[in-house]
Amino acid sequence: MDTSMKVAVIGAGTMGSGIAQVAAQAGHKVVLFDTRREAVDKALVGLRKTLDKLVEKGKLTAEQAEGIHSRITPASDLKDLAGSGLVIEAIIEDLGIKKKLFAELEGILAADAVLATNTSSLSVTAIAGGLMHPERMVGLHFFNPAPLLPLVEVVPGLATDEAIAPRMTALMQAWGKTPVVCKDTPGFIVNRVARPFYGEAIRIYEEGIADMPTIDAAMKSVGFKMGPFELMDLIGNDINFTVTKTVWEAFFYDPRYKPSFTQQRQVESGRLGRKSGRGYYQYDTSGAILPQTSVRSLAGSPPSSGDPAEVSAQIVERILAMLINEAYDALFWQVASANDIDLAMTKGVNYPKGLLAWSEEKGAAHWLDVLDGLQARYGEDRYRPSLLLRHRANG
Repeated sequence: MDTSMKVAVIGAGTMGSGIAQVAAQAGHKVVLFDTRREAVDKALVGLRKTLDKLVEKGKLTAEQAEGIHSRITPASDLKDLAGSGLVIEAIIEDLGIKKKLFAELEGILAADAVLATNTSSLSVTAIAGGLMHPERMVGLHFFNPAPLLPLVEVVPGLATDEAIAPRMTALMQAWGKTPVVCKDTPGFIVNRVARPFYGEAIRIYEEGIADMPTIDAAMKSVGFKMGPFELMDLIGNDINFTVTKTVWEAFFYDPRYKPSFTQQRQVESGRLGRKSGRGYYQYDTSGAILPQTSVRSLAGSPPSSGDPAEVSAQIVERILAMLINEAYDALFWQVASANDIDLAMTKGVNYPKGLLAWSEEKGAAHWLDVLDGLQARYGEDRYRPSLLLRHRANG
């Protein structure tokens, strides 16, 4: 692998510092910039601690750890990024701020430098819209924590040069990542397909069918490492709500992606999850859930008193049906290949199985029946089956 290309990372938060670590571990010289110099200093201190732990565990030698740390140089000005062949932006999810940043970078970097955004939900095409040369912009969406999670969504925009996506795919493979290529559509693969994991879980809770621990336990019983409410608390309820709103608005307010008042109230009350000590659950200082701390339903509905096994099965059927439907719809609209859709969900968010492959265990007709039943019960377009799912079920 050619490691002579200098890589610049903008944004020294958890994601940016993680990406810088990945690039440095792959052998590149890395320049790390943030408008807050103290954030860069904090990131480098944190990286040193992380590398020391890897040495203690025998995963790195002391020499390797020192080499990785020494390859990351702090930058105090955007001009210090000159000479970089790849710049990866990992800053706030604000379209105007990102566009302004990349417009400034165009005047600093060489004409052949690749501009990459780590956006999770904004349009790559829109971010590139203010550039004189939008053909060199691409999305490289890493997942948190970047050094541990293998998936990277490679997202060419409408104007991206055709050679860049294959080049970035090869680079991510060289960095030890699992790249998937997807269209520049709202949420890309993961943040689009995964929306029902959260949204339908909240819907079940709001209806009073089950409380949060019951819903979480049901999904973990079929192989998910975390339940939806635990995972939202880990991600941050502010972040999860923002992504949900962004995807909903980008899909022209499609009811399948509609945010919930439960999400909104959590954010308004400052219950952001683990990082604030309280979200859907309350946490101790170590991040462990305190017993009996899930919040009450805003609707005031008590959990169902039905048979626990039946309730659990109902929860799983509803959430899985919606997830599978979303995966089929992404395939129908050619967001990505079937293999990349399943790969994205297993490698990006640790799903126990790829959703398209999972659907075959009971057959497309089964999941179509579940969705048709939900649509008939609620009379909502939220539950409309994908045309491809219907075609597979009837084919």
